[in-house]
Amino acid sequence: CKKLRWRNYLWLCCHYGPLFFICSFMVAAPIFGYLGDRFNRKVILSCGIFFWSIVTLSSSFIGKEYYWLFVLSRGLVGIGESSYSSISPTIIGDLFTNNSRTMMLSVFYLAIPLGSGLGYILGSSAKVAAGDWHWALRVSPLLGITAGTLILLFVPEPKRGSADQMGGRIKTRTSWLCDMKALAKNRSYVFSSLASAAVSFATGAFGMWIPLYLARAQVVQKTVEPCTKEICSSTDSLIFGAITCVTGLLGVVIGAATTRLCRQKTERADPLVCAVSMLGSAIFICLIFVVAKKSIVGAYVCIFIGETLLFLNWAITADILMFVVIPTRRATAVAFQSFTSHLLGDAGSPYLIGLISDALQQSYATSALWRFLSLGYALMLCPFIIVLGGMFFLATALFFLDDRDKSGTSCPSGASTGPNPCEAPEREAPLEPKESPSQLKVLQS
Repeated sequence: CKKLRWRNYLWLCCHYGPLFFICSFMVAAPIFGYLGDRFNRKVILSCGIFFWSIVTLSSSFIGKEYYWLFVLSRGLVGIGESSYSSISPTIIGDLFTNNSRTMMLSVFYLAIPLGSGLGYILGSSAKVAAGDWHWALRVSPLLGITAGTLILLFVPEPKRGSADQMGGRIKTRTSWLCDMKALAKNRSYVFSSLASAAVSFATGAFGMWIPLYLARAQVVQKTVEPCTKEICSSTDSLIFGAITCVTGLLGVVIGAATTRLCRQKTERADPLVCAVSMLGSAIFICLIFVVAKKSIVGAYVCIFIGETLLFLNWAITADILMFVVIPTRRATAVAFQSFTSHLLGDAGSPYLIGLISDALQQSYATSALWRFLSLGYALMLCPFIIVLGGMFFLATALFFLDDRDKSGTSCPSGASTGPNPCEAPEREAPLEPKESPSQLKVLQS
């Protein structure tokens, strides 16, 4: 009975933990987006980090007999993570502008692969040192609580639009419904969000299935024996994870540097760099399925190049949003972009790929070769989705300048020629930092 419970524990954590996390993230992101546009952002940000830290720490004390509670805690972690993923870019957007903002957003998004790599290292080290895997969940909460405290004490809360010299011109707050209507009409925002969903679709599917695909490739090459155990240990997952961390770092750095150079040639540099990188990524990802049957090393090389190109657009996509969305809607825009990318991306892509692979396997006689080929055929959907994402970025480039100009003049002081149904009466939001008269004059100048 205990063995059965342990198997259920592992099975639920591996299969439903990520799904619960993504679903809770999707539900919480719009809420934090709404709050982030109307209240003190660093307080909300710190509260989200504290909540995430407490839930993670508490989950380390849950026993095997309450495995369902552990899976639920994985979902609650998504609520905390949605707070800083929705709000942090907007604070950076109000502290910096132009190339400086691109650089600082790149530093922020560098933390994603860097944090993942450190998580593997610190978590495994804590497990080995303590002799108990629960301690892997007790290191990061301490770092989270420290980070939340430092944010409260030292991070400034800039006035919305101050970096864009709009702080003194933003006089009204619009309703949430009006914000959503404006974002839906913003073509650059819509197309870049769909492109972001394409990236999420591919990364979600790769994270779930590429290690298994490479393991099956080695079985076909007869370099390893087929695994008949319920849980198979493979170095492919570790190698793929390490490659993902490194390519994430390289992609963000190369993307930011390339965009800064291309801005000297064209004002549409941001979406064009994203489009070219995604189209190039699709080529190398297609090559994975060509060379994997013959060479695992060649497959890893294609994965490295393909993922580097795919991750080029992380920080640039956020910068595009800062250019085309007015400051008082940015938190909502970031939140719904995250919501869209998960809903259309990694929330369903691993399961869709699995369904296609299973359907192909059932159509023919089962063999090691066909298990390998069927999964490869299913994963071939990803390059087509990536190409579609590149086309969305090209569409973004068509409307980028127009939407950027609109966002820069959408809130002119005293320029209204009539009543605007989306304008709400001027009001002070709770916890909103107030500027002194002297500071306001500086911002207006």
